[in-house]
Amino acid sequence: MDKESSVITEGREDLLDRAWEDALACSARFEETDALADIDGEIEALQRGLQIMPETHEELPWWLSDLGSSLYRRFERTGNLLDLDEAISAGQRAMQLNQEDHEALPVWTNNLRASFQARFESSGNLGDLDEAISFGRRAVQLAPEGHADLPIQVSIVGSLYQSRYDRTGDLEDLAEAISFGQRAVQLTLEGDANLPVRLYTDLAEAISLVQGALQLAPEDDEDLPIWLSNLGSLFHFRFERAGNVQDLSEAISFVQRAVRLTPEGHATLPTTLNNLGSQFQARFERTGNLADLAEAISVGQRAVRLTPEDHTDLPTRLSNLGALFYSRFQRTGDLSDLDEAISFGQQAVQLSPGGHRTLPSSLNNLASSFVSRFERTGNLEDLTESLSFAQRAVQLAPEGDAALPILLNSVGSSFRSRFVRTGNLQDIAEAITFVQRAVQLTPEGHEDLPSWLSNLGLLFQSRFERTETLGDLAEALAFAHRALELTPEGHAALPKRRYELGNSMYTWSMENDDSHKLETSLSHFKAAAISDTGPPRDRLDAAKNWAHLRHRHFPQSNDALTAFDAAIGLVALVAGLEQTIQLRYIQLQGLSGLPLEAASVACALQRPDKALEWLEQGRCLVWGQLSNLRTPLDDLRAHSEDLAQSVMEVSRRLETAGSTQKTSRTDMLLSEKISLEDEARTHLNLAQQWHDLLTTVRNIPGFETFLKPSPFSALIQYLPESGFIVVINVHENRCDAIALSAGQDRPLHVPLPTFSLEKANKYRDDLSNQLRSRQLRDRGRDEIGVLRGLWNEVVKPILDALNVSVDRSPGMVPSTRIWWCPTGPLSFLPIHAAGRYEATEYESIHDYVVSSYTPTVSALTDRVRNSRSIDQVASGLFLTSQPNAPGASPIAGTTREVRAIHEAAIKSGARVEKLEGDATTIEKCLENMESYTNVHLACHASQNAANPLQSRFLFHKGTLDLAIIIQKNLKNADLAFLSACQTSTGEEKLSDEAVHLAAGMLAAGYRRVVGTMWSIGDRHAPEVAHDFYQYLWRHGDPASGSGFDGTNSAYALHHAIGELRLRLKDNSERSLLAWIPYVHFGY
Repeated sequence: MDKESSVITEGREDLLDRAWEDALACSARFEETDALADIDGEIEALQRGLQIMPETHEELPWWLSDLGSSLYRRFERTGNLLDLDEAISAGQRAMQLNQEDHEALPVWTNNLRASFQARFESSGNLGDLDEAISFGRRAVQLAPEGHADLPIQVSIVGSLYQSRYDRTGDLEDLAEAISFGQRAVQLTLEGDANLPVRLYTDLAEAISLVQGALQLAPEDDEDLPIWLSNLGSLFHFRFERAGNVQDLSEAISFVQRAVRLTPEGHATLPTTLNNLGSQFQARFERTGNLADLAEAISVGQRAVRLTPEDHTDLPTRLSNLGALFYSRFQRTGDLSDLDEAISFGQQAVQLSPGGHRTLPSSLNNLASSFVSRFERTGNLEDLTESLSFAQRAVQLAPEGDAALPILLNSVGSSFRSRFVRTGNLQDIAEAITFVQRAVQLTPEGHEDLPSWLSNLGLLFQSRFERTETLGDLAEALAFAHRALELTPEGHAALPKRRYELGNSMYTWSMENDDSHKLETSLSHFKAAAISDTGPPRDRLDAAKNWAHLRHRHFPQSNDALTAFDAAIGLVALVAGLEQTIQLRYIQLQGLSGLPLEAASVACALQRPDKALEWLEQGRCLVWGQLSNLRTPLDDLRAHSEDLAQSVMEVSRRLETAGSTQKTSRTDMLLSEKISLEDEARTHLNLAQQWHDLLTTVRNIPGFETFLKPSPFSALIQYLPESGFIVVINVHENRCDAIALSAGQDRPLHVPLPTFSLEKANKYRDDLSNQLRSRQLRDRGRDEIGVLRGLWNEVVKPILDALNVSVDRSPGMVPSTRIWWCPTGPLSFLPIHAAGRYEATEYESIHDYVVSSYTPTVSALTDRVRNSRSIDQVASGLFLTSQPNAPGASPIAGTTREVRAIHEAAIKSGARVEKLEGDATTIEKCLENMESYTNVHLACHASQNAANPLQSRFLFHKGTLDLAIIIQKNLKNADLAFLSACQTSTGEEKLSDEAVHLAAGMLAAGYRRVVGTMWSIGDRHAPEVAHDFYQYLWRHGDPASGSGFDGTNSAYALHHAIGELRLRLKDNSERSLLAWIPYVHFGY
């Protein structure tokens, strides 16, 4: 070597030494700080050295291997696939330069295994998995016997074979996975805390070994969270094989501990959280417990929040989170959950590169969400998107992918939805083809097979309903039967499978006149209805069929009563306290007819007492729940002060949680969404605490029926001392009135044979049309008007049955009082104004009785039972007028109305306060509602049928929402006069939930409410209010001094309306519309 070459060589070696020292320093710092800048520095130093290192340099393989390891470590932090590609390239080059007997060959081989495995897990490319298995097997072969790392390497190879089996279903891969798993167990050293076993033939032994090893591991062992997570995976794996839910609970427990021990910001935490979410989701799918789904969403959100934006796992975690929201939407029907599912799904797809391993799954999840939104909204664009996403997912899935059946099933679902919309038989044929293929590709024993079979049965059932081809019905029956057979006992889907088989079997019985199949179908509906597991909605669907069909085919059988008992009881579970009030109303839409049908069947079987019980239990459910949460606890407190206090505290918190108006929006920050989910989980926990407290209380002798639905015998214990409560049930089968009065231990049943549901709907529509045109429609001699029809077909037959006669004493109010409790479309009709108002033929309910309304019998009897004397300190009247609320038309008459009442109140010596316009803030109004027993609100009102708690009164300075009023402790509330428009107008979809302001004020604590069914004239309202209060003051108790008592408010309103009718002088359409709107609710 010449002098110049020697100098060059020495200079190169100096540079190499300096690069190596820099790399070592950065590596050491990285181990201490975990800072990306240090790993970047290490990689830069190694690359700098390699650029000047000759190909023949003896240390070249070492440098290449170290570079590969450093790039791999950076990939673990960033998820950058380019680093992984370069790591593999460097590792492969090192292997090519290496000798077969090199001491480092086992390490380098194992490093390449890890890199190929990571790339497979990121891309899903089976070629990478094949390479990982190849290098993993070679690393095991090269490892010296007795090496401490050999068990973990053997176990990893087993896990790789398991992954390939999951993708391909090749039984040889499963055999290899088990073989390597067994060898890993055998190689594990006693007391080794790093037991890495994942696959065993004897899982019980494996779990025992891991648990024993973990007991020896110190609590501060940095690897402890990993092994806890692995142990959780073992339990999860055993659950998937054996189906024991307790294994899932154990898995969750261990992984929760792993999460607690993992420092915030640790690279493995998002993965551990993701695994925990999967385990909660699996338990939800098995048991149907919404608390598990809420936990899964919570940890899923946290996993997404902790995953860097450029990490390759972010699309997968976003898609998983979207799928969780979709599952909750399917259970609750909350559209905000569906919006979240679509939002997260779209983000996942947008962030997934074309070859990302989870892109087909993300597309599939998004397809499911879009088809569900189509089914809710009918927007065909959503259906088109769904089909496009589902078909693309199938196209992108590798041949032999174990997830392919899931994707095929989704395509089938999209085609089925299009068939339902279009009726095109080609669509249902396509759907059947795709789901049949999903079934064919799913091995026996797979947990998804019952679902695919169930869906296939539904598809054949749908085609039969269109074509009436008995072959399709036979297929539907066969697939439904097999799906049920494969569904394990205790599974959340079991009621649904029984319901589906019952439907197919019932259809078969009707087509073939098969009485045996009919009885068998009813037995399946019954079994589903009384199941202890499964979503309440699925059980309710079965119970409705059981009850309805039992009565249809066996009309004299009392078994129908048992069936309807089960169905009505399930309604309260469908709209349970774990949901917000808004969600409960969503759940109740479409269920209004159930208690009415049940009552009609009870009346047909001469059981009006049972009819009344069901109407009470199944109607006005949400207001009833609120009443239960506010029930007096005096008796319980006398038994146990602590238990009563617990009940009171949980009830208050549960009421607040249910009244929340907060809903998630897709444009919210993730941190805001996490906060909302925390509140939702707290709500679920409160509902469980409430359930547990009720169980505790009911175990106490004497409290067995605490807050249970009241039997008839309890309902009649606290009837008003005089007058009648008349419940009118309207159903397509029949119409009946049930009258109650104090001192009578049996209800008076009054069939209404000339009235019908069809007439009730017609009268309601006629009245709506008349109101729109501001006049009653013309009535010919042969055409019965709304008010006349109500009189002839409903009111007069009831009055006759009650022996109530006309009471027309001049200037006097009738002495008989009736509280009307109508159902269905009759709730929207003015029973209190029924009569014949023609010039030649006059007769009116106004001359017979004083009318009030009550949403339910219990709403009235609770007031009687909890009757209390007026607090003389608070007794008085608060008045406010709001003539110019923003966005509403001026109502100048409200100022005159309130001033006149205020002046008259002062003259009568009553305690009164008046605030007008801007002087009334929302806060000041609420203070006065607490300080005064009676309130008069002269203003505009706005009803929100979708969310009744957002119904409001419009003030100059904001809105007074019903939700805010209800949250106040209005313990002295007596009378509320709502001199506002449409304060007792209901909602057709919730006709039996009394979703109007008048009922809301009753729920808030007021004993009696004056409201209006439609807009009232600014001209007449002040006069009606004046006459109303004058009557109250004239007939008040002189001993009350400056107090104010609303006890006679129903009589006062009757008097005021009578005075208005005298001033109007006739019964013209305009005159009728002026006085009919006024109604009285409550005691």
